[in-house]
Amino acid sequence: MVTFLPSRPGRLADVPSFDRAIGGAESNVACALAAAGHTVKWVSRVGADGFGDHLVAAVGAYGVDTSGVRRDPERPTGIYFRTATDRATDAHEVAYYRAGSAASAMSPATVPYRDLWTGRVLHLSGITAALSAGCLALMRELTRRRPGRPLVSFDVNHRPGLWRDGSGAEILLELARGADLVFVGEDEAAEAWGLRGADAIRAALPEPRTLVVKRGSAGATVLTREGEDGARDGGHGTAPNPVCGTAPDPSRDTAPDPGRGTAPDPGRATPAAPDTVTDMPALHVDVVAPVGAGDAFAAGFLSATLRGLPAAARLRHGHLMAAATLTVPGDLGTPPSRADADRLAGLDGRAWERLRLGPGWTAAIEQEVRTR
Repeated sequence: MVTFLPSRPGRLADVPSFDRAIGGAESNVACALAAAGHTVKWVSRVGADGFGDHLVAAVGAYGVDTSGVRRDPERPTGIYFRTATDRATDAHEVAYYRAGSAASAMSPATVPYRDLWTGRVLHLSGITAALSAGCLALMRELTRRRPGRPLVSFDVNHRPGLWRDGSGAEILLELARGADLVFVGEDEAAEAWGLRGADAIRAALPEPRTLVVKRGSAGATVLTREGEDGARDGGHGTAPNPVCGTAPDPSRDTAPDPGRGTAPDPGRATPAAPDTVTDMPALHVDVVAPVGAGDAFAAGFLSATLRGLPAAARLRHGHLMAAATLTVPGDLGTPPSRADADRLAGLDGRAWERLRLGPGWTAAIEQEVRTR
């Protein structure tokens, strides 16, 4: 969607002007991955209008392949307006204008599978499933376990307001169980499914090889079945390849190309296998705006996954990418260079916990980062 950001804090009724930007869960992940040095393809539909032109150009400017974006001559590009305040407060407002949008017309019949099956990782969002019956049918197809599919990454992204019939929680659980890698916030798992804690969430989601539970400012936990995550053995030629809705090219990643048809077989998931559990505290961040931080975290985690890095490093790269977005007003921040991100992710535990990042930190990363 095209996003309109307020020129100053206040109610939508009182804000006099807005700045145009881009937004959307999958496109956010695509842009962040491209900015981190991966080759990424974004698959979607936009209107054959000026806003559609802007979206395609803006996403493409990040280095994302937009050849999988279809233009719809009959439906408009979706847009939304939001206030500058934290979405967690009652003062936060979001006004969506995307009923009947081009993106809502996505379905198994309108999205060619050749656009989605070319990458090592296919990243999806639960938001898409809520847009229309066609979108839900597409998501069900893409999360259906079948031999030879890419590693399917799924961000639950529970948005109760989008599910007017109240079916969202059950559908999102169904889709998550079909994925190989799942991102879910501890708060949204409690709201949607009444589940509290990583163990309870894992019990409800036994099928995914990797489960990432985000705990806000407290950090994140990843539960991974040893030998079941295809990216885990990246140094041995078994790393998976991303497409967002998104696809990185192995030629620019440190993990080798597994070759066509050698993606991890979804049928290998073994719910009875024990998990390796890794916790990682979040960084101290001077937050400017929280919108888009979850997408950035997913991008950082996926980037490290594609490179075959261990679980702790994946979580740290997720936190670093999220910090880049938390310290800017819009949905997308400028991530640190790969070398700088690796250096920060490699800090010892005490130094990691002392890091404090504020606005402009990625631009000043070569200088000494403030600590506390």
